[in-house]
Amino acid sequence: MKATPYIWFRGELVDWSSATVHVMSHAIHYGSSIFEGIRAYDTPRGPAIFRLTDHLRRLFDSAKIYRIPMPYTLEQLTSATKQVVQVNKLRSAYIRPVAFYGYGTLGIDPSACPTEVAIGAFEMGSYLGPESLEQGVDVGVSSWQRFAPNTLPALAKAGGNYLSSQLMNIESRRHGYAEAIALDTNGLVSEGGGENLFLVREGTVITPPLTAAILGGITRDSVVKLLAEQGIAVKEQPVPRELLYIADEVFFTGTAAEIVPIRSIDGITIGNGRCGPLTAQVQHAFFGTVQGEREDTYGWLEYVES
Repeated sequence: MKATPYIWFRGELVDWSSATVHVMSHAIHYGSSIFEGIRAYDTPRGPAIFRLTDHLRRLFDSAKIYRIPMPYTLEQLTSATKQVVQVNKLRSAYIRPVAFYGYGTLGIDPSACPTEVAIGAFEMGSYLGPESLEQGVDVGVSSWQRFAPNTLPALAKAGGNYLSSQLMNIESRRHGYAEAIALDTNGLVSEGGGENLFLVREGTVITPPLTAAILGGITRDSVVKLLAEQGIAVKEQPVPRELLYIADEVFFTGTAAEIVPIRSIDGITIGNGRCGPLTAQVQHAFFGTVQGEREDTYGWLEYVES
């Protein structure tokens, strides 16, 4: 992570090194935080943040699910996000808003703890490596499953929810893979450690449903819309593990990962072992939009400077 001069914290800009919390803060002990990952892209009109409002709405949705009172409005956090990109003079950036229970009490009940909010932004390249977008990545199905319904709410993007992702990622790296694919408690495909997943089989595009313990990804939603533009419908349906192996194409989607082809799963080559034609088609439409080279018909780009 490359530090930038400023972070927005507790309602104002502070030096990067000064954005600290007490070690007895509730979130450190219990994972009681919610967050978003957002990207800003360099465009001919200046830096533009991809689906900023949608990301911040999901942050508030996560807060509602976990009953975390938010001390700022969506409009205030929208302004603060643009401010932190602008003041750090970033043309492109990865942006991390986070809200968490701070220092107050160490009991399980967090209601006596204040809600702290921070927004950081810094430069970041391709999450799964500089060559991943073109060459694809090797992944493995994890021995760790996603959580069962009514245990943790998968639709909330919460810090504690990602403990399972950490186990999956550590395991996948140990096995020589770039990332993991998780199954749900029914043994059906869920998602990657930090990404949603699509597969293509004989011209049909399939993605696991929200009921497969996945996060409702904003890039996932964007891909569905971009494919619909081209007359390609996406089927949300349960995906058995073995369907991954015989798919013509499989790819990850996510804010950090963007759109990454998967070239092998559990050592089995997918398709021709490189970025497939439909994946490349989606990449072209996506990057053309976020980089301002294609008409933004959905209003997805929110420019830092009006």
